[in-house]
Amino acid sequence: MTRASHGTLASVDHDERVRQAVAAAYDAAVACGGVVCRGSAALAHGWEVLRIPARPQITVPKNRRTARLRLASVELRKLNLPESDVNELLTIESRTLTDSLRHFPLTEGLGIADSALRHGFPRYRLDELAREARGPRAFKIKLIAPVADDRAANVFESATRAIALGVAGLTVVPQVSISEDGVFLGRSDLVDEELRIIIEADSAQHHATVEGINRDSTRYDTYVVHGWLVLRFTWAQVVNNPQWVHSILVAAVERRRTELGLRLLPQPRTDWGARDRSAA
Repeated sequence: MTRASHGTLASVDHDERVRQAVAAAYDAAVACGGVVCRGSAALAHGWEVLRIPARPQITVPKNRRTARLRLASVELRKLNLPESDVNELLTIESRTLTDSLRHFPLTEGLGIADSALRHGFPRYRLDELAREARGPRAFKIKLIAPVADDRAANVFESATRAIALGVAGLTVVPQVSISEDGVFLGRSDLVDEELRIIIEADSAQHHATVEGINRDSTRYDTYVVHGWLVLRFTWAQVVNNPQWVHSILVAAVERRRTELGLRLLPQPRTDWGARDRSAA
């Protein structure tokens, strides 16, 4: 394997794992007499997820008996779904979206919502789902829907943005072109133009080649000499240690606002990096 081919091969490997996960979910739905739901359904609809479910996520009717061995091989939810929420063996897009936003941590939920919009799910329909949401974890749908953004490049970037949303005084926009004195410097993942903070979600797929490292080094150094504060986070940091990422963002914002003579703001109580995975 050549260095230049690493990113391409990583992408092919990920695509194959997605294909296998979707196929396994459909097989499990048939075996259990249920339907594919949540993250497994999101993948089946062609949306990206931050983490491919370790086991197929399946919904079965409440009175359905399922063999113990089969229970160990799937993540099962017992719920009587309306027929209108199901298309053959799969929850429809709107049901998949609301189930996922209720079930997953906010970082993962925002990634699915961004991806759904990126793949054509109507913005107005997501807003309707948020207004209509009731019951357990409905607040998560209402939090995510207004900030979901189809400009996000991928779910890793979305998860990073979700953590940034929990930092008072930080307002980031995805995929912003940076220019200084009419000269284009580059396009960055997340940008707060007022504080001149750039946040980059550095994935091995796009940044681990010699060419990628050289390109990024040039771009980041150029940003810094033009007065931008550049923060770079890895997938492992965002997914496995979101509290640390949050603390770095808070420190960066406090430093920047102090330098600019802006007052410091109390941090919000909503923790976008929390790992709660309560069932929907």
